[in-house]
Amino acid sequence: MTQIRFDDRVVIVTGAGNGLGRSHALEFARRGAKVVVNDLGGSAFGEGASKSAADVVVDEIVAAGGEAVANYDSVTDGDKIVQTAMDNFGRIDVVVNNAGILRDKSFHKMTEDDWDLVYQVHVKGAFKVSHAAWPFMKEVGYGRLIFTASAAGIYGNFGQANYSMAKLALHGLSQTLALEGKKSNILVNTIAPIAGSRLTETILPPTLIEQLKPEYVTPLVIRLCDEKSNDTGGLYEVGAGWIGALRWERTKGVGFKLSEGFSAEDVAAQWDNITDFTRTDHPRNGQEAMMAIMQNLANR
Repeated sequence: MTQIRFDDRVVIVTGAGNGLGRSHALEFARRGAKVVVNDLGGSAFGEGASKSAADVVVDEIVAAGGEAVANYDSVTDGDKIVQTAMDNFGRIDVVVNNAGILRDKSFHKMTEDDWDLVYQVHVKGAFKVSHAAWPFMKEVGYGRLIFTASAAGIYGNFGQANYSMAKLALHGLSQTLALEGKKSNILVNTIAPIAGSRLTETILPPTLIEQLKPEYVTPLVIRLCDEKSNDTGGLYEVGAGWIGALRWERTKGVGFKLSEGFSAEDVAAQWDNITDFTRTDHPRNGQEAMMAIMQNLANR
């Protein structure tokens, strides 16, 4: 089996001072990458700042014989993070958008600040870092981007309206970037991990947290960022040594004759067929999704 290596590659990992980000950063470095360890050093709730979180991980990498540099900027200043990579290593090959916070509250108790801060860190932050790195990747015709979503974004989760919004938004962003980046060999994928971290320790029992090691997620990130990979636009759930790929599924649906008109009552009469998941399609893109609609127009 050929070992996956990142010699001479430069990798940015955001939120790399703890948990998943730390695990990713250490493994990229172990495989030869030069790593920008970004971490604002704030709390899991987006409060405060400290240089120690990033510095500790950089020290670990250097002590093991690797190359790394710390960056303490917020991901909302993503251009500064990318500039750190360019100033120190002269290029950027991989971006792992991992930084995140929680502001969990039921929807009726959630403040606008709770909503905005989660959006700023998860969505705006991932945009800012990726947007700053994108021109450098396009110029050399190579790049790998990872966005970190969550089961909360895919399925929803009580008390996490803001977090769920942000996490599914990241997958939507990655879908378009995968299309735009493919011709430049920029591959973009989304992971939805479950792992023990400062974020999950507030909602999962301690015994489970201990078993859900971040190191069980990192191998998927390494595989997706391999220079030999051709996979892009994917969504993967991962945790505790299990990995699965997700895709959209929809029913075959019902086409109503437009020439005859149709009403809400007609929709109600066909509801069982409209929602029948024993017969399904799996559209892979917007064009395929439109085919059923265009066919119904042709049969009007």
